[in-house]
Amino acid sequence: MARYRAAVCRQCRREGIKLFLKGARCFTEKCAIERRNYPPGQHGLSRTKVTPYGVQLREKQKAKNIYGVLESQFRRYFERAERERGITGENLLKLLERRLDNVVFRLGMAASRRESRQMVAHGHFQVNGRKVSVPSYIVKVGEVVQLRPSSKMAERAADNLAAGRAAVPPWLEVDVNDKKGTVRGLPMREDIQIPVQEQLIVELFSK
Repeated sequence: MARYRAAVCRQCRREGIKLFLKGARCFTEKCAIERRNYPPGQHGLSRTKVTPYGVQLREKQKAKNIYGVLESQFRRYFERAERERGITGENLLKLLERRLDNVVFRLGMAASRRESRQMVAHGHFQVNGRKVSVPSYIVKVGEVVQLRPSSKMAERAADNLAAGRAAVPPWLEVDVNDKKGTVRGLPMREDIQIPVQEQLIVELFSK
């Protein structure tokens, strides 16, 4: 299973905003943005002129980094979003939001999407009573995502739920005691609180 293996804090510094990729660390003074708020590399402090293409590219890279997907996978999501009815950019974000690893994170059972991806890949979660170890699984309305009763991550999930760093979006419903969540509906654009201008991504892929 391919994944980004380099230092994730470089991604936040490159985009110039917190992408919250390291969980609790992002809320402390150890966060890379707090310590070195400039792009990584030897030319990070130099001023460069950003072209319209560069602005579009950064929006695409930002969305990829937030959801932890690689280029080929991101393009497949875009192609699927184009085929669906509605606005392509919004369809793209809605697909990414419905990934199982993102749903686990949105429910508050993981401190970051990276942690939720690892927990799902290691088989700690089940959907409608069936173990699912594919982070890219797209959840459907009515499905129940639950930590497996035999999981060794129960204490970790409970700690994350107790921390309550982010509010659960209205299209999800969480049961803290049973460590499970229900997909009440499809996410709306106003429910997806990420700093991405999806129309720029559409313009980039439309060239």
